[in-house]
Amino acid sequence: MAKTVLIVDDSASLRQLVKMTLTGAGYDVIEAENGQKALDQFNGKKIHLVISDVNMPIMDGITFVTKMKAIAAYKFTPVIMLTTESGSDMKAQGQAAGAKAWVVKPFKPEMILAAVAQLILP
Repeated sequence: MAKTVLIVDDSASLRQLVKMTLTGAGYDVIEAENGQKALDQFNGKKIHLVISDVNMPIMDGITFVTKMKAIAAYKFTPVIMLTTESGSDMKAQGQAAGAKAWVVKPFKPEMILAAVAQLILP
């Protein structure tokens, strides 16, 4: 059974690029355009990993990760922040919220696949 990855980003083109990369590697992908829509996806289904942007309207990525980690069923779901933010302060905020990896845009698809493979156990 394929592992499910949730992509959270306000850019439809970026979600599409990440989705193509992941589905090509055999992952199932669901999408959300902001943190609030992403929280709506947490309805008991198994999500193996989340890839989230930081800067989004309605609910930013740091707030989203904090709220996601407060849901018992998703407390241990790994999160990769995929963002243009590269400052150490922002990375520290992401880590404090529960992010396990930080990938800066623009990125190479193999970078995402390597990060996902490290965080999703077979």
